Amino acid sequence: MKLPRWPRRVFAQLLLSQTVVTVGVTAVTAGLFLAPVSSELDHDAMQRALSIAQATATDEVIARAADARDSATVQRNAEQIRLATGASFVVITDLDGIRLSHTDPGRIGHRVSTDPEPALSGRSVTAIQEGTLGRTARGKVPLRTADGRIVGEVSVGISDDSIRRRLLKMLTGILLCAGAGLAAGTVATLALARRLKRRTHNIALADISAMLIEREAMLHGIREGMVGLDEHGRIRLANDEALRLLGLPEDCTGAPIGAVLPPGRLADVLTGRITGTDLPAVRDDRVLVVNRTATAEGGAVVTLRDRTELESLVRELDTTRSLTEALRAQDHEHANRMHTLLGLLELGRHDQAVAFISEQSGSHAVVAARIAEQVQDPHVAALLAGKTAVAAERGVRLVLTPAAHLPDAVVDARTLVTVLGNLVDNAVDAMPAGGGRVEVSLAAAGSTLLLQVADSGPGVPEDLRELVFEEGWTSKDAPAHRPRGLGLAMVRRLVERTGGRIVLDAGPLGGARFTVELPEALLTPLPVEA
Repeated sequence: MKLPRWPRRVFAQLLLSQTVVTVGVTAVTAGLFLAPVSSELDHDAMQRALSIAQATATDEVIARAADARDSATVQRNAEQIRLATGASFVVITDLDGIRLSHTDPGRIGHRVSTDPEPALSGRSVTAIQEGTLGRTARGKVPLRTADGRIVGEVSVGISDDSIRRRLLKMLTGILLCAGAGLAAGTVATLALARRLKRRTHNIALADISAMLIEREAMLHGIREGMVGLDEHGRIRLANDEALRLLGLPEDCTGAPIGAVLPPGRLADVLTGRITGTDLPAVRDDRVLVVNRTATAEGGAVVTLRDRTELESLVRELDTTRSLTEALRAQDHEHANRMHTLLGLLELGRHDQAVAFISEQSGSHAVVAARIAEQVQDPHVAALLAGKTAVAAERGVRLVLTPAAHLPDAVVDARTLVTVLGNLVDNAVDAMPAGGGRVEVSLAAAGSTLLLQVADSGPGVPEDLRELVFEEGWTSKDAPAHRPRGLGLAMVRRLVERTGGRIVLDAGPLGGARFTVELPEALLTPLPVEA
């Protein structure tokens, strides 16, 4: 049996191919839409159950009744809520997980079938669970009295049957929409094929179709930023994500990279002057990972991934790890002090024990008090106190200069904390294994803030003092979880965005000294009228 031959005429070929594509796309789209519907409905049901449970937990009458284990009052109010909200059940328990309400009164007084401990410990929980009433979407929250004391658990469930009924209703609508789309696509294909029949003179459409499919797939099928460049480095196309990440104008097509991006590492990576894979670069306050692939025609396709949030999370993880190590060391030191104190008490040297306690308890308080006295902004004071403790555990002495002073008038504390925190981290990291000294100076001149961070490390050679601010440049080994060479680049961009400047030179301690000037960083006091 011979298979039917592919039609040769443009009209028939386009009609057949577009009909097949329309059917396939419609089927795939419907399938892709239907696939997550069930999980979305489960999620919606769990959120609805959680909302009902949270609203129930705010009822003070129920909370007082549960505290008194008045199951009759709890049952009456819980059933009223269940009937009003359409929930499958509203179960309230005491602190032992014993039911005080249930749709089946015979189950009151028995322990719940699922674990109540997460809610009784103060956490809100959502889950799909199997219980005495079958498979349900559940929301569980702690039941608290007016004074915040947990007296029980509120568990609300939405039955699986109601979720499936919603799915069937949506399925009918989806199939109708898919059928309408398929019919509309077929009619449109027929009209287009007739028009092309008159205007293409039977020219093959294979090349045109491939180009259109490639372009649409590239622009709309990829969630990352994507830029296409020709052999002269001009932009051929850029999707919406690329425009957002790079801050490009919408009419950038045809413009060279150098005309739409400032000179720097990012422009060098896009044009191919810097090569490699997963290259980090900074654009404004965003950290991007860039990959460039050359095409056969001499152009290139550049993909961009935004890892700003991931970089922030990694920095927070690094900070948490440092604090954990500091706390672990302090715990060991605290144990040694307790052993010393115990020995003094056993030896009967009570006066020495009292003096030892006073000395140890006062040392940390003195440091914190000195910082709070000189730095009145709470965010910056907290940052310096924490950095001082972490630095001390690494054998580095972090101190404020005697003349340092910062009033509680910072306009943007978040930016200042980011700038100061990165500079202090770099200074502490530069210290040799035997420890060292880092000095921080803060001074206010009207609305301008002057900030200096100096260290006793090896310093930075004069020929490298501009290079350290470039993205991706670092003198340290990069950790496995993220690249280095981004902190000082981001600091410089933050400083320059506020109209300030940052300078690196040799410091009085023999190492490097960073000087930052931030205009309009402080609130100026209003003049007092006579």
